[in-house]
Amino acid sequence: MKLYIKQIRKDASMKDFLVIGCGRFGKSVAISLSNMGKNVTIIDTNEKIVQQLCDKVRHAVIGNATDPNNLAILEIKKYDAVIVAIGTAMEVSVEIIETLQDLGAKYIIVKALHNAHAKLLERIGADRIVFPERDMGVRLAHNLNSNTLVDYLKLSPEYSIMKVKVLSKWVGKTLSDLNFSSKYQVNVIAINSEEKINLALSGDDVIKKNDVLVVIGHKNDLNKLKN
Repeated sequence: MKLYIKQIRKDASMKDFLVIGCGRFGKSVAISLSNMGKNVTIIDTNEKIVQQLCDKVRHAVIGNATDPNNLAILEIKKYDAVIVAIGTAMEVSVEIIETLQDLGAKYIIVKALHNAHAKLLERIGADRIVFPERDMGVRLAHNLNSNTLVDYLKLSPEYSIMKVKVLSKWVGKTLSDLNFSSKYQVNVIAINSEEKINLALSGDDVIKKNDVLVVIGHKNDLNKLKN
């Protein structure tokens, strides 16, 4: 396991966080916490990602978090919270949570893939479960209505929420047909129709001519979607 450390003076008022997995969600959380003045440690198997983040966080570790030895080295008890941002497989996050509990983690926050995953995480002792795209959609809905929907909401230097007018080629197709996450690398978190904002999305929802989609994603992918 390689370790890249950026030396920063320890401030007693700062809290310590460990982010496991630095995909889009984990990376955004890590950078945001670091920008808020928190002590952030990250661990990911992707050497390129870790090297990109090593100047943005306090500790950056290349390693597999499913290996208990790698987590033990990080002294889990010292962190105020551990964010498990790995979302590729249910069994991976379950395995990591069990190890974190054995190592004395104080507070565990886990990214869930779906409702069944969330129920399993809750049963094994996760302190908080998050659905990044859905939670952001709910937060957005509390601040907006169908007549005041913003065109663009910046979440961080790299990630934003944007309103997208429906293209003619999307009309009549379902969200499953369009598969935005695969084709465009963005996620649809709401559909703003003439009557309401729909946050309870399913793959069977059909896109209508006058609909407006609310999407979340990396700024580069959002720019491509606008073109």
